[in-house]
Amino acid sequence: MDKSQMMKGILEGCILKVIDKSETYGYEIVEQLKRYGFTDVKEGTLYPLLLRLEKKGLIAATFKPSPLGPRRKYYNLTEQGKEYVIGFYEVWNEVRRTVEGIFGKEDER
Repeated sequence: MDKSQMMKGILEGCILKVIDKSETYGYEIVEQLKRYGFTDVKEGTLYPLLLRLEKKGLIAATFKPSPLGPRRKYYNLTEQGKEYVIGFYEVWNEVRRTVEGIFGKEDER
């Protein structure tokens, strides 16, 4: 099974939720995702996704000074992004319940 294809859409929703928790920058997003178990996520994977989310109007970026060198690009959710996160989680739960039902884990509903 190609895990990467399944994870692509899920990862976008999780990135948005990480940003929703607090304004943050790319490297910190990768580190938070790793702490949650997304160990395969690299900065090279993240930045194209952030650009796509920004183009969709789900996140907004601002440059701020960094204590360790050049300015950092910090991300915040837009109102549209906040709505997307809510919708993503509702759809995720629906899909999760469906898959668990098919695999015989109905008692966890």
